[in-house]
Amino acid sequence: MLRSARWRGCAALVAGALPALAFPAPSLWWLALVGLVPWLLLIRSARTGRRAALDGWLGGMGYLLAVHHWLLPSLHVFLVILAALLGLLWAPWGLLVFRILRTPVSASAAATALVVVPCGWLMIELVRSWDALGGPWGLLGASQWEVAPALRVASVGGVWLVSLLVVAVNTAVALLFLTVTTRTVAVAGIAVCALAVGAMAQWAPQPEQSGLARIAVVQPGVVAGADSVEHRLAVSERLTGSLEGRDLDLVVWGESSVGVDLARDPGTTARIAALSRRVGADVLVNMDARQTGGSGRTGIFKSAVLVGPHGLTGDRYDKMRLVPFGEYIPARSVLGWVTSVGKAAGEDRLRGTHPVTMRLPGAVGGKGLRIGPLICFESAFPDMSRRLTRDGAQVLVVQSSTATFQHSWAPEQHASLGALRAAENGRPVVHATLTGVSAVYGPRGERIGTTLGTDASGAAVFDVPLTSGTTLYTRLGDWPVQGASAVVAAYCLIEGVRWFRRRDRVGSAPAGAASADSAGRCRATGWPGSGPRP
Repeated sequence: MLRSARWRGCAALVAGALPALAFPAPSLWWLALVGLVPWLLLIRSARTGRRAALDGWLGGMGYLLAVHHWLLPSLHVFLVILAALLGLLWAPWGLLVFRILRTPVSASAAATALVVVPCGWLMIELVRSWDALGGPWGLLGASQWEVAPALRVASVGGVWLVSLLVVAVNTAVALLFLTVTTRTVAVAGIAVCALAVGAMAQWAPQPEQSGLARIAVVQPGVVAGADSVEHRLAVSERLTGSLEGRDLDLVVWGESSVGVDLARDPGTTARIAALSRRVGADVLVNMDARQTGGSGRTGIFKSAVLVGPHGLTGDRYDKMRLVPFGEYIPARSVLGWVTSVGKAAGEDRLRGTHPVTMRLPGAVGGKGLRIGPLICFESAFPDMSRRLTRDGAQVLVVQSSTATFQHSWAPEQHASLGALRAAENGRPVVHATLTGVSAVYGPRGERIGTTLGTDASGAAVFDVPLTSGTTLYTRLGDWPVQGASAVVAAYCLIEGVRWFRRRDRVGSAPAGAASADSAGRCRATGWPGSGPRP
């Protein structure tokens, strides 16, 4: 029995990890549509609800480890601890799947599963999207970043709606393996999903093109050594200078491209201003240094700063959402020991207080292009790019650096998020990095030009289409999450009422009959009482 439980635990870990192959770099996007099926069937086969919850927890742990495995060199064994803790979010989902899909599965139960199981999954994605819990990296819907119909779905309900539909398809495929009755429901469910995606792809409103902006991305590439900060600046200067005469509207450097506070280093500021005059465009750099932020606090900020031909323009954005353990340690007094076992932040960075849009001086048609800067990890948060779009940003600019994870899936995973953010808001996204992958996406999430990979050092110019108008997601926000919350709450309420009614019936029945009925239900559902154990 113990050996069987161990094998089942391993199977749950592997089943949970399987969907990670749908993300870059493997990018087997189609696998996301069926990758949850083994996990769902494994949970259904559990003998008790307790075992199903355990399968959910272990599968969630496997999913997180697989999606974030590239963090292992930085966090070491602490990554396993984090995955185990966050994996607990899937335990209630495992019990939910078991409760709905346990034998026998009626047509109504199958129909319920098609709605409630995806909504339950979305609740997990919502909770773990809190930045202190790691943020929304690896949301299942993000695996569809290069699928055009999925990007149209994102314009209606964000990555949340894509995740919801992906899990619904997985649930339907799992139902195909059960009975004739459930197969009929499954086929109907798949047809409804296909019709919904087709309708959104055909009729969802999209912003209309209103012009072009010429934006250059400067990627210095891998620079190592004791003087790497100054060497990187020199390489960035050389590459930017090569853009002279290209009729640019903006030049973008990656995250941490400048290692000094430009307000206190007039020499470096003058060098960048000279570049701005030479190429005829403002340069958006990123400072990673001890400085005084816009709120008057002094400490280490990561800041997007615009430099024009006469120096600092005054436009500045301080990063608001920091990478847990990479840029700060949550509850440092308790978890500070993590710095001794991995490459966690030795000192907490300070947070910015508000988003910023920046206007370039007469960049496009004399009107002044408005850009919305995001820094690194922030491009994973759908609400941040939506807020910038609602504040008037015409181009979303992401400054990033994944040099620490250069030879992993992380650079491609990060770059792919730009396609989702672009499609959600109908605004182009420029994703500029120090060491790759740098990429630009059009307002429908389509790739513009060619990417600068992790082995590249260079500068590239992109003709970026601008748009007017907004998408449904920009207007309505995270309505799929709100709807899913209502569905899960309604299901729990209904099940709670049924449980109380059953308890009342058992309480009013003769003692012998009540005991037998209680034991039978415990064996069927796995709730505490008699019956098999894991």
